[in-house]
Amino acid sequence: MAASELHFLLVPLVAQGHIIPMVDLARLIAARGPRVTVLTTPVNAARNRPAVEGAARAGLRVDLAELPFPGPRFGLPEGLENADQMVDQTLYVKFFQAIWGIAEPLEEYVRALPRRPDCLIADSCNPWTADVCASLGIPRLVMHCPSAYFLLAVHNLAKHGVYDRVGADDMEEFEVPDFPVPAVGNTATFRGFFQWPGVEKEQRDVLDAEATADGLLVNTFRGIEGVFVDAYATALGRRTWAVGPTCASSFDDADAKAGRGNRADVDAGHIVSWLDARPPASVLYISFGSIAKLPAKQVAELARGLEASGRPFVWAIKEAKADAAVQALLDDEGFEERVKDRGLLVRGWAPQVTILSHPAVGGFLTHCGWNATLEAISHGVPALTWPNFADQFCSERLLVDVLGVGVRSGVKLPVMNVPAEAEGVQITSGDVEKVVAELMDDGPEGAARRSRAKKLAAEASAAMEEGGSSYTDLEDMICYASELSRTRSHECGWSTSSTSLLSAAAELGVGSKSGAKKMEADAALSVQS
Repeated sequence: MAASELHFLLVPLVAQGHIIPMVDLARLIAARGPRVTVLTTPVNAARNRPAVEGAARAGLRVDLAELPFPGPRFGLPEGLENADQMVDQTLYVKFFQAIWGIAEPLEEYVRALPRRPDCLIADSCNPWTADVCASLGIPRLVMHCPSAYFLLAVHNLAKHGVYDRVGADDMEEFEVPDFPVPAVGNTATFRGFFQWPGVEKEQRDVLDAEATADGLLVNTFRGIEGVFVDAYATALGRRTWAVGPTCASSFDDADAKAGRGNRADVDAGHIVSWLDARPPASVLYISFGSIAKLPAKQVAELARGLEASGRPFVWAIKEAKADAAVQALLDDEGFEERVKDRGLLVRGWAPQVTILSHPAVGGFLTHCGWNATLEAISHGVPALTWPNFADQFCSERLLVDVLGVGVRSGVKLPVMNVPAEAEGVQITSGDVEKVVAELMDDGPEGAARRSRAKKLAAEASAAMEEGGSSYTDLEDMICYASELSRTRSHECGWSTSSTSLLSAAAELGVGSKSGAKKMEADAALSVQS
């Protein structure tokens, strides 16, 4: 089957850290010829439309389709469709139950298509796609968005019974068994995505769906994680492809680059002009991603440390949008006014790739989400690591202990494990001043770290170019999916008539007023293929 005849469906988890690499992957697959549809909910479709429109301007066949999010049916407010909208932590169980509820509209959408899709790529946290694919005879691949280091560590800890041995003690230290490098921590800093009370069923679903997948994709590259990728593939007994870093794919469209993941809360051109006026590698960029939020007291300590450091910085401070104490710190207490000559505050979402790709940026204070980690690596920017939860502590270990391109801030625990009397503070202003100076050091140690970072950036770029490891893995995955689609049974009752699709579209609506039009477009493209 020719690549141009293939149709891939991509189903990301409704969280920015998962949608962003999936949209990147859609661009990469479409650049090889196939047509790609990213299926998500209306709120998330609106957020990520600039990147998809940028792909279309580049001549790629990438589209968005909207599926209804059944949040209200599970007790969630209307319009709450992304993990970063969760202000009430008690709603998380309902949130995941609602995510599992997308299975029904997904199956309705797929059944309405004029021909069976050739492959569905689902986020590992969307195991409910497994039954849909099984019932419709669609090949299914699982996409992992954290590091292979994290995946292998959590797998080995479970396999060797370490989690069972330590039980509820989050703080008991252990070494990860049968691991390629020494790795010591505790359950608090080696916690899987569904390792908390109330989502035991979801965790079982995730493991079962991964074990029955036709293959696995990991957003990484062999230059930094080859040994972990291979060990994980062996452990799971699944074909596995390292197809990243997806963020290193070419973004010639400035608007798509600036709007990657969400619309920025500041004009990207203003930030670029501000950075243009700074010397090379002099600016520290600070961001904690879309979900992680620092307590107000910790924000205050960070602010004082940045002020005392004397370094120019750009700070994406989303806490300023909703936390009155943080707003008071910036405005009433005069922090923003005092640092205005060398500090630029973005109160919300910042155009991160635009910032990190600027030559004036010489350091990145990051929460170590895997997307942010890969973006730092891909742009050759050393990291000041400040993990908050889950896989982020593994990203820190990889950056600092394995790759040698990071400096630890000193954070020891996830935010939820910090004793109440500490009021969320783990790093004092004096600590901040010290570690910022270490990261931005102009001496031999800092120069060596920057040199290693630039070398990794070159390797990341090479991996994505023709002949590179990730380029080759992606092509192999597309060929594999094509062959699997060809050999799998076609006795699924698929209609070949666009007329049946249009009537189904009118009846279903597919979750939004644009649903029928989207399905009409799918019909036309499928008939043409």
